[in-house]
Amino acid sequence: MMSTPTHSAPVLTEEEELLVGKVEGWLKEENPEYYNIIHDRFRRLRNLGSAVFDYPSIKETKYVRDVLVNEHQLTESLLAFSSTSHLLRIPSKVAALRSFLIAKFHAFSLLSQLTEKNNDFHVPAKNISFFVVFTLMAEEVYFSCLEDPAFSTNTKNRLVDDLISLWDSGTDQRSIRHLMALSSLWTARDSSPPILGTMDGNTELLRISIDMGTDTEWEDFLKEESTNDYTRWALEEFLFGLTYEEILQVRSRLKRFGVTAVSYDEVRTYLDSKPVYSVVNNVDPRAVYDFFVERRDTCALRKRVAAPGPFHTLEEIYLKYRIILEST
Repeated sequence: MMSTPTHSAPVLTEEEELLVGKVEGWLKEENPEYYNIIHDRFRRLRNLGSAVFDYPSIKETKYVRDVLVNEHQLTESLLAFSSTSHLLRIPSKVAALRSFLIAKFHAFSLLSQLTEKNNDFHVPAKNISFFVVFTLMAEEVYFSCLEDPAFSTNTKNRLVDDLISLWDSGTDQRSIRHLMALSSLWTARDSSPPILGTMDGNTELLRISIDMGTDTEWEDFLKEESTNDYTRWALEEFLFGLTYEEILQVRSRLKRFGVTAVSYDEVRTYLDSKPVYSVVNNVDPRAVYDFFVERRDTCALRKRVAAPGPFHTLEEIYLKYRIILEST
């Protein structure tokens, strides 16, 4: 007989509840109409969260994809529904948690929009929205790690525990440890938009590294991975906002016509069609996630047809690098 959890995870953290309470108090005085909107939105979010976290943990679910699961089959069972095409094979707990994270993102995004004139509330609300984005990205990285033959069985078992913990709580403790570096990377990219130039990537990389300051995790990563072509290609896609194939096309035209540099506005005239990746607007956390998903899907296609270029996004490579370090 299936056991039930003794208690549900809190829907929002203490810090999140404190922020919502303060904003509601502020809006009640400043704009009662907005207060009512926020109050109703978070009431619904808590109701949804209570239902989601009432589902039993995957570890307490006897069947995944209609297959009886034991601890030795869990990794394979989770990978069986990692593909987006397996929508109806996803456990209810996982599907419900993803819906909750999307609802949470929208709730705190609305909160940040309504508090633009008050940085004490606007900034933390926006940061929570970004954290939800990184949590969704973390789930993708876990699946990538579980598919990677470079990870030992013991490491994969620990990653399965972490992934299930993410589904059970709605947060990822491993991502929290590395969120600073990823946030710094995106902030640095935003403050140093690609100028392309000679398209060698050195200028952009130098500017981002300078902007990241004394981030030793990022510095160590670059030193260790600087000779890895797949990492370099993924880094160039991240820096330029173009696919590997588009970068080769632009470089070829620069060489053919003897052009020494190209501006970001000019690069579109060098391509036969509209660039594959969307223009990243770091003001909107959704754009950060869109850019990640677009690169992830392009990488997956290359891997499937064995085409040249990166097989993983820079974020995946970086987090996998940190996981390996922690496992040694």
